[in-house]
Amino acid sequence: MAKRPKVMIIFGTRPEAIKLAPVVRAFNDDGGFATVTLATAQHRHMLDQVLDLFGIVPDYDLDIMTANQGLPDVTSRSLHGVDGVLRSERPDMVLVQGDTTTVFAAALAAYYNRIPVGHVEAGLRTSDKYSPFPEEMNRRMATVLGDLHFAPTEWARNNLLLEGVAEESIHVTGNTIVDALLGVPPRSFHGEDGLPELSLFLRSVPRMVLVTAHRRENFGQPFREMCAALRELVEINPDLGIVYPVHPNPNVRNVVTMMLGKHPRILLIDPLDYGTFVNLMRYAYLILTDSGGVQEEAPSLKKPVLIMRENTERPEGVSAGVARLVGTRRESIVGEAMRLLHSEQEYGRMTSGVNPFGDGKASERIVAAVKDILAGSEPRVLAARENA
Repeated sequence: MAKRPKVMIIFGTRPEAIKLAPVVRAFNDDGGFATVTLATAQHRHMLDQVLDLFGIVPDYDLDIMTANQGLPDVTSRSLHGVDGVLRSERPDMVLVQGDTTTVFAAALAAYYNRIPVGHVEAGLRTSDKYSPFPEEMNRRMATVLGDLHFAPTEWARNNLLLEGVAEESIHVTGNTIVDALLGVPPRSFHGEDGLPELSLFLRSVPRMVLVTAHRRENFGQPFREMCAALRELVEINPDLGIVYPVHPNPNVRNVVTMMLGKHPRILLIDPLDYGTFVNLMRYAYLILTDSGGVQEEAPSLKKPVLIMRENTERPEGVSAGVARLVGTRRESIVGEAMRLLHSEQEYGRMTSGVNPFGDGKASERIVAAVKDILAGSEPRVLAARENA
């Protein structure tokens, strides 16, 4: 019996695990691979929520997270830990996803061991190496270290071509976040759901705005501006309530609690498990975020999304009219939100746009491309470009 090629899939944070969960499932379902999973656990608690939801038990768990960890700490512990596992397992290929420090360190460890690297969600760029920080440089370095590049869209593919990446190594697949979203079952917030505070709050407000904001480059005055905008929105719209799952980072939590914590129509809660969060996005009237993944998730659920950042590595949503880049200034955030809250035409325009991030089959395309590469044949032409 022929030996099956071994693929190691490495992740360290909740977003990576969400986007790689359908890839892990697709490799397992294919049956033609020996699939090994490795978690650095760069973010321990938030990662575990997702692993439970998707039923993933990592074959290796480095559990590197420590209190007050800095980027050099995460980088060095990930690099040493992944290197040790690679020396033991010797996979035929390593797959990483996105732009975290785990992605960069794992790609570097694979390079040191002369193991090919496949980078999922390759080619996203802002052209500003400090925004988002350190993600922009992490994904650029993953590109340099990578051998296969799974670009979610044609825009991302073109970015890679402009940087000199070989065309034959790039595969446009769509974004695996769409695959993951389709696997999350719907739930109601009006029954016995184990979230009484959230359910009571949702029943008390006619329209709910969901907020996520935690990015490092927005710490300080930009964050205070964003919070001031949120408070102004609920004060001038009596039918509006805001739900904000607050990141545990003190740079976020302290400001948010101080500026928004006592308003009766603003509910601050701990980060939610992914299944609940997806259903909260489904429930929301409007979403405001500085997150990367939410920019892809909201259009996939037909929800308008305002991006509270100065730039985005996902301009496809803005070009398609399903997302708007509003910056971090209070006046801009309030102005754009008010347009959507009070104009059915504006709202309908955003909810009727075409989702540019894929069709839910990205994981299948990644498996097919890896199979072709490891078999030594030319990659099949995948009908992804028309769909991604």
